[in-house]
Amino acid sequence: MIALGCDSAGYELKQKVIKHLQERNLEYKDFGCYNTDPCDYPVFAKKVAHAVADGECDRGILICGTGIGVSIAANKVKGIRAALCHDTFSAQATREHNDANILTMGARVIGEGLAIKITDTFLDTGFSNVERHIRRVGMLEEE
Repeated sequence: MIALGCDSAGYELKQKVIKHLQERNLEYKDFGCYNTDPCDYPVFAKKVAHAVADGECDRGILICGTGIGVSIAANKVKGIRAALCHDTFSAQATREHNDANILTMGARVIGEGLAIKITDTFLDTGFSNVERHIRRVGMLEEE
């Protein structure tokens, strides 16, 4: 199950990602926002982050204007490793090396086609389970 969320700037791109997930027959839960009315991105980022951290959803996708705000907000939740990706290499590397569990993207930064490719790369790439990456991910959880 994939948790989805956005702010008003990311709403239209989120709708395109939803359509793509449906075409791939992937299950998702939409945590909002649900229109283009101005709203506060931390509200939706935290909903998605808690759904992933609590195990309700396996991974998350968050979209705002730049992807930065939702990334910062999601990373405040213990157990979340949200990664801002605007290219497929970063999406692949963050899954393989960081075991990132939330992808963030900026609707004002990338177009629909690239966003779909990044989404597919993020969802289709597994964690490498290489010892040094396991150790480093563990270090991220330390306070």
